[in-house]
This record gives sequence, C-alpha cells and structure tokens, in this order.
Amino acid sequence: MVLTGRPISYWIDSTLPSSYPTLSTDIAVDVAVVGGGLAGVVTAKLLKQAGKTVALIEADRIGCGVSGHTTAKLSALHQLIYADLVDEHGQEKARLYGESNRAAIARLADLIATEAIDCNFERKANYTFATDEDGLAKVKAEVEVSQALGLPTRFVESVDLPFAITGAIMMPDEAQFHPRKFMLAIAATLPGDGSHVFEQTRVTTVDDESPCRVITEGGATVTAQDVVITTNLPILDIGLYFAKTYPQRSYIVGGRIEATQAPQAMYIGVGQNYRSIRTAPTDDGSTMLMVGGEGHKVGSDEATDERFQRLENYLQSTFGVTPEYRWSTQDMVSFDKLPYIGTLTPAHRHTYVATGFSLWGMAKSVLSAMVLSDRILGLENPWADLYEATRPTPFVTTTSIQKNLEVGTRWVGDRFKGLFDSTDSVAPGEGKLVTHKGSKIAAYRDEHNQLHTVSAVCPHLGCIVAWNEAETSWDCPCHGSRFSTEGKILHGPAVKPLDAKVCD
Repeated sequence: MVLTGRPISYWIDSTLPSSYPTLSTDIAVDVAVVGGGLAGVVTAKLLKQAGKTVALIEADRIGCGVSGHTTAKLSALHQLIYADLVDEHGQEKARLYGESNRAAIARLADLIATEAIDCNFERKANYTFATDEDGLAKVKAEVEVSQALGLPTRFVESVDLPFAITGAIMMPDEAQFHPRKFMLAIAATLPGDGSHVFEQTRVTTVDDESPCRVITEGGATVTAQDVVITTNLPILDIGLYFAKTYPQRSYIVGGRIEATQAPQAMYIGVGQNYRSIRTAPTDDGSTMLMVGGEGHKVGSDEATDERFQRLENYLQSTFGVTPEYRWSTQDMVSFDKLPYIGTLTPAHRHTYVATGFSLWGMAKSVLSAMVLSDRILGLENPWADLYEATRPTPFVTTTSIQKNLEVGTRWVGDRFKGLFDSTDSVAPGEGKLVTHKGSKIAAYRDEHNQLHTVSAVCPHLGCIVAWNEAETSWDCPCHGSRFSTEGKILHGPAVKPLDAKVCD
C-alpha cells in the first residue's frame, strides 16, 4: 500500500521548532504545569497574568503532542452530545456544558486579540450533518434539545459540501485556528520574572507535599505550591483516570484545494464512518483542506495504513484534492462524557489534573485552564463542580464495562496466547510479537534488515503492546502509551521506555 501524504502534522510542519532549555538544576516557583499542550500553555499564561511564577515543563517540544495533531476546531457543538448529556446528567448540567465551552472560545479569542497573536483565528459556523434517515432523526433531536438549553442552533437542509445530505444542525460563531502558532506565541510570553519554560524534560512523579516536588527523569526537581498535570492522561496513576477513560485514536489527511472550491465552514458527520472537515489558510496564500475520521481504540487495529488510505481516497474522490499530509492523534474518552478537571484525588490538595476531553480538546483545554487557574487563585468558577475530577463516576455502564473488560482480557490473554516463536519470522518493514526465552518481545526489522527488539510489556501497568503498521510504533491497547521501535516514549501515560532486549 502506497500512501501519498507526508507523515507529519501540518500544524507542526508549518511552524519552526522551539528550543527551550532542559531543566538541569533545582528551581522553585508558585505553580508547576506539567505538559506543554494547549491546556498547559493557557493555564500557565492565566496564572502568570495573575501574578504567579510558573514553570511549564514539557517532555518533548511545545505543541508537538496531542494539541499539535488535532483538527483544531474550537467548538461547543460536539457532533451529537446534548441529547445524551440531558439523558445522563439532566438539563442544567447539559446547559452548563454548552455555556462553558462557548465561554472558553470567547476567552481564547480575547487572549488572541490582547496578545496580537497571528494564528489564523477565524470565526466559522459549525455543522453536524447526516446523510441518511437514521442520522437525520438524531440531528433533529439534537436541534430540539440544544435549543431548549438556550444554544443558538438551528436545523438546515443543505450545506456547501459536494455531496447530498439529509439535514444538519448548525451552531454559528464558533472558531478555528492554527494551534501551534498560538501555543508558541503564548509560551514565548512566559519566561522571565521568575517564570520558566522547559522542554525535553520528562516528569516521572509528583510529591503532593507542602510545597509539592516535581521530580524529573534527569534528577532535577521543581518545588511549587501547586502542580497542574495536563498530559492528556495523567502520568500519575493515582485517581484511576486510566480506568475512567479509554484511549481513542483518529486520523487526518490534508491537501491544497482551490479557494473557490473550498468549504466555508466546519463540518462533521454522524454515524460510524463519519468524516470531520475543515480548511485552513496557509502562509503561501493557498487553502489547506483537512479531513479526519477512522477512529478506533488504541492498539485494536494493526493495519492503520488502511485507515489513512480510506481518508486519502475520500479526499481525492470527494474534493479532487491530492493528499499532502497525513497524521494521527489520540485522546482519552470519558465514560460519562464530561472531562475531569480538578484535584487529582480528594486527598491531594495541591495537585490538579485535566483529562478526558473525549475528542473535543481545543475548547476544553481552554476551559480547563480557566477552571484550574481560578481554583489555584481562590476564585469561584461557575463550572468547577460540573467537571470536578473527583466526582463519582458511573463505572457500571455498557461502555465502561466493555472497555475495561477489553483491558483485562488483553492483560491476561496476551500472556498466554501463542506468539511467533522466532525473530526469523519478522520480515523487513514488519513488526511482530515473539517469545524469546520465556519473555514477550516486540521485534521490528527495518528496511535494511536490522532487527530492533524491546520488551513487549508496557511499563505503565504491564499490558502487552500492539504493532502499528502505518506509524511504525508499538502501541499499548490498555491505556494508550506509544513507543518507537527503539522503545522511546512517543505518548504517555508511561514515563519509562520499553526495555531493550537482545535476542541472541
């Protein structure tokens, strides 16, 4: 299978690399923020604006994680969410959900204007569309429920897409932007006056003392009164967030489209094979069209190249666009459909988390920053109770039972199922799980016939990793950690790499 697009996020490819220092000596600040994505960057910014000294600590580079691999829609219309929220949480909580996401978009817009940030921020209408009668019924129900909540939605019968729809729900005045341009611009305002930004600095644990101690892989520590962890899934297993969410992976392709042919709004379909569609202005004056979809639980599909292929085919057949980029991302999906924003556990008075954004992380990242900065500053926040991370969570749902059973089945079953007996069975360009002297080994043979072998046991909680063909990585199907063929961490919550193994 030959894929056309280059395997890199457009947002990262169209921005210059950042170069903040690695933390090498112990320091002290008011607040340490672990994770340099959108939630972490905005949290640090709001706290510094309020007079706090902050240290933003990123294991890789600013904006190169989940926030740099999104479709970057700033929305409160999250496909079909409001009917479900009313059923599960009641009308008032559903209303607060919509209100808080719209407030987050407004807060981001104000920050962009105040700081004069060039990040291609554009107000756009946002549509969730159906292409069959079953989807149409769900769309109409969402219109009715959302309007009853006071949201400015309306039903439309057509949109400016090159195919027929049966109907759509529209939310006006939402937004899109270039997320990494924004994050880099905000990060640049943080250093100085006792505040810092650190890259290539992996945090391994946090001691919730008074003050807290953030301990890094290199041994240097950050002492802080409060710590905020914004690492997609918290790197700390305390709080069981890995059991209250599951990791969902999705895919995006992009290519240039003639401006006269480009869709003018943001779109997402309903149903199992939905497509997410948006455009972005490029620095050379052209228009980039992005199409996303093909989501699945992390580690559940080895043939991920086929998912990219289907999106590339869609881009070409539906819009006549040649794919130039392809990338993927993942997020933690909350079982009760609400993010977890607040203290790590009831016993942790100074360590905070933001996770479970459920594929809608842009507005929710800003929302998290608003809620957590208010919490640290001792201010009341109208949405804090709704999203409190320590709230009782309904583990016993059809989805949670299924996902957690899958984790348990993987944890036990992978230890007994027959794996390939020899690395000789691994062909060039292929990754396989093998058993060597009683150990589970993740073996990859590169195009030069060089064999790369690491432990197949994820250091997070001991699940067996799975091969990701399109992205040449080992992915943990239990909680979403991902590793290179050399065992390097590509995605947490793991804070240790896969152990190197020698198969002689």
